[in-house]
Amino acid sequence: MLEKLSLLPIGNFIRNKSIQNFLFLAIIQSSNVLISIISMPLLIQNIGVDQFGLVNLALAVIILLNILVGFGYNLSAPREVAIQHKDKTALSHLVSNIFSAKILLASSAALIILVAVFGLNLFKEYQIILVFSILMLFSEATFPIWFFQGMEKMKLISIANIFSKLLFLMGIVLFIHSPEQSKWVNFMMGLSGLGINLILLFYIHTYLGIRVYRPEFSAIWKSLKENILLFFSNLGSHLSINGGLIILSFFSVAETLGMYSLAERIIMVLRMFPPIVFQAIIPTASKLYIEDQSKMFHFLKRVYKKVLLGGFVISTCTYYLAPWMIKVLSGSELLDSVHFLRILAFVPFLSCLNVANVTMMMAAGLKNLLFKGSWIMCLYMVITATILTILYGGTGICLAIVSTEIVVFLICLVLLYRNNRKLFYGFYT
Repeated sequence: MLEKLSLLPIGNFIRNKSIQNFLFLAIIQSSNVLISIISMPLLIQNIGVDQFGLVNLALAVIILLNILVGFGYNLSAPREVAIQHKDKTALSHLVSNIFSAKILLASSAALIILVAVFGLNLFKEYQIILVFSILMLFSEATFPIWFFQGMEKMKLISIANIFSKLLFLMGIVLFIHSPEQSKWVNFMMGLSGLGINLILLFYIHTYLGIRVYRPEFSAIWKSLKENILLFFSNLGSHLSINGGLIILSFFSVAETLGMYSLAERIIMVLRMFPPIVFQAIIPTASKLYIEDQSKMFHFLKRVYKKVLLGGFVISTCTYYLAPWMIKVLSGSELLDSVHFLRILAFVPFLSCLNVANVTMMMAAGLKNLLFKGSWIMCLYMVITATILTILYGGTGICLAIVSTEIVVFLICLVLLYRNNRKLFYGFYT
C-alpha cells in the first residue's frame, strides 16, 4: 500500500504553478479571515459595540473606495505581467504605470473623503475615524499581489500578508484599550499593510530587477479605459453584497450598527465558500468548454451538487449555532446580533445556487452578462434594502440581502437563457 502511495504524482501536483497560486491565495484569504475573527472580540471588549459599528462603517466606506483604487487591475494586471515577465524593460514600464495609476486613484479617493468630511460635513458620527482610515487607500494602492500572481511567485506575498495582519493584531492588543482610541483601529490596519508593501516594493526593485520609470500618462489612460468594465462589474457586485451596512447607517443608531456589523462580518466570512469553489473550478471548466462541452456539463453538475450540499451544511450550522458564535466573538449575549445572524444564515447556501451560472458565463467568455447581472442585482439590492430598512430596521436589511441572493440567481438564469440557450439547456436539462 505504501509503495502504491509513493507512486502517486503528489510532487508534480504540488509543483504545479497554478495549484501553488491557488493554495497561496487561499492562505492569504484564510489569514485575513482568521485575524478578522480574532480581532472582533478584542475590539468589541475594548471599544464597545457602538464604536465597533462605527469602525466597521468607516471600513465599509474605505473598502468601497478601494474598488476605485483597484480599478480592475487585480484582474487584468496578472495577465499583462505574465506576458511581459521575460522582458524586464517592458515589465518595468508596465509595473511603474500600474503603481502610478493606483496611487493617483488612491489620492483621488482620499480627496473625495476629505471634501465629504470637511467640505460637505458628511459621515458626522464617524468623521475622525474615516479620516484616519485614509491610509488604507494607499495600502491597497501599493499591495503588489497582482505582480506576484503574474510572476507566479505567491509564496513571498502570502507570508508578507500574514505578517502584516499579525502586526495589526499586535497593535490592537498594545494600543486599543478604550472607545476614544477607536480612530486608530483602521489607521493601524493601513499602516501595517503599507509598511509591509513598501518592503515588498523594495524587494521587487532590488532582487527582481524591476526599475522605476516616470509614469506614462497615455499608457495609464489607455489601461483605465480598458479596465472600465471590470471596475463597474466589481463595483456593482460589491455594493450588492457589502452595501448593507452603509444603507443601514442612514436609518439606525450606532448600537444597531454594531449588532448588525458583528452578524454581517460572520456571514461574509462564511460566504467566501462559493467564490473559493469558483476559483478552483473555473480553469477546468474553461478548458472543458473548449474541448468538450458535454464533459464540462458533467463535471459542473457533479461539483454543483457538492457545492449545494456544502452550502446547506454551512447555513444550517450557522442558524443553530448563532447564539454560541455571537457569545464567543462578543463575550456577551447580544440578542439582536443573534436575530440578524439567523436571518443571514441562509446567505451561504443561496449564494451557492449561482456558482454554476457564473462558471458557465466565465468559461464561455460572456463577461457582458456578468456586468449586466451585477448591476441589475445592485439596483435591486439598493431599492429593496432602502425600503425594508425604513420599514423594519436591521431586520429589513437582512431580509434584503437574503432576497438579493435569490434574485441574482434568477437574473443570471434569465440572461443565460436569453443569450446562450445551448449552455442553459446543456446544464439544466
